[in-house]
Amino acid sequence: MTDRSRNSAGSSRKKSPTSKPKGWKKGSEGRRFSGPKRNDQPHPRQRSEEGSRWDEDNSRSRTYRKVSSLQKNSEGHRSGSRRPSTNSRDDDRAGRGGGGGRRHSSRGGAGRSQRGYQPRRPNFREERTQKHLNEPKIPADIHAQDLDPLVRQDLRVLSKDNADRVARHMVAAAVFMDEDPDLALKHARAAKDRGGRVAVTRETCGIAAYRAGAWKEALAELRAARRISGGPGLLAVMADCERGLGRPAKAIELADSPEAQQLDDDATTELAIVVAGARQDMGDYQAAVEILKHHNPGADRSPFEAARISYAYAHALQLIDDRQGARTWFERCVALDEDGLTDAVDRLAALDDSDSGKRTR
Repeated sequence: MTDRSRNSAGSSRKKSPTSKPKGWKKGSEGRRFSGPKRNDQPHPRQRSEEGSRWDEDNSRSRTYRKVSSLQKNSEGHRSGSRRPSTNSRDDDRAGRGGGGGRRHSSRGGAGRSQRGYQPRRPNFREERTQKHLNEPKIPADIHAQDLDPLVRQDLRVLSKDNADRVARHMVAAAVFMDEDPDLALKHARAAKDRGGRVAVTRETCGIAAYRAGAWKEALAELRAARRISGGPGLLAVMADCERGLGRPAKAIELADSPEAQQLDDDATTELAIVVAGARQDMGDYQAAVEILKHHNPGADRSPFEAARISYAYAHALQLIDDRQGARTWFERCVALDEDGLTDAVDRLAALDDSDSGKRTR
């Protein structure tokens, strides 16, 4: 049998009942009939009656697919799909907890309301320029290299020129700290205004304010320095600022805080002296003696700290009228205080004069 006869024989066969009519195709929504390819062939399922059920079913199918798509988009955050973008961030996230913030629930700030971008206050640059113009004059013999190298290392986050200026202000603040505390505070404020992001500048400003008697400013700056750098910070100075503000109970609370356990020996000694002073402010003189006695004033310490706690212990003993004990510890303080940082000599002389006056009577 030739190829032509085979083709003619194959063409004479009847089509199987499973064969599909013309126009039938498989699309994304399953099998559907797309209609005839020629206009002269009628639609197999087309009906001439009004209200064709095929058209009605097809319309319902399109409506169902549209509603389903909207439901999937609205629940996209549950299945991990991308949510439709909108112009309003707050409206799009209103269904979420925590004020609509796009934050993880375990991160800091979760639950806070979304705030838009807050621009800097008006005339910010003008105020900063004016502060720079009002800075105190730095003596010509003060250089940035005079600052401790470790401190200068912290200033590297600033620009070179600004870091040098900040370093010179910090050196000037240290130079004038004893002879002119107000001028030292001005230099420390200038350093803080130029490098407020650096913890050591805030700490320097806090110490200068403490020496100048600006307790509130000192406490604010020392708190800021502790937030930036972490750790306990200058807890004893902060507690003494609370005393200066007339809040001795706050000073005692700082001594009982967990940060107090992180202090080294010298800082612990200073904090004990401050807490004893807070107890004296509250009129509890015996408790002040017990606090200092608990820290063993006669233990081996650096000469400066040994002189400090000896002086504080002598003062506490004098307040409870233990004159002999006070004299003993004032004498020890005089022996340790070689630089004359305390007035132990004057206190000892006043104590001797008082005793001699009593004997003459």
